[in-house]
Amino acid sequence: MFAVVKSGTHQYKATVGGELIVERLPQEIGAQIELEDVYLMAEGDEIVVGQPTVPGARVRATILEEFRGPKIRIFKHKPKERYRRRQGHRQTYMRLRVDEIVKGAA
Repeated sequence: MFAVVKSGTHQYKATVGGELIVERLPQEIGAQIELEDVYLMAEGDEIVVGQPTVPGARVRATILEEFRGPKIRIFKHKPKERYRRRQGHRQTYMRLRVDEIVKGAA
């Protein structure tokens, strides 16, 4: 069984017992959260596609850790103008363990 779920602005394929790496959420480490925007659910040959979401469907997950991704370097340069700007960015992510996928009304 798997579900396609939305967290932030991204969509993820969630399976029971699997892990997801999502952008930072406002909850604490160890908290159990529910992702309510489920776009698709599949179990065997049965597939339920939401319009736009599957009504009543939920994905329950536990936050395992918070970590930072690799550093991304931004460099702006305009030739022949002596203009150079360097900037860096590190995104904060959270690792979730999918505990349960709750079916909604079909």
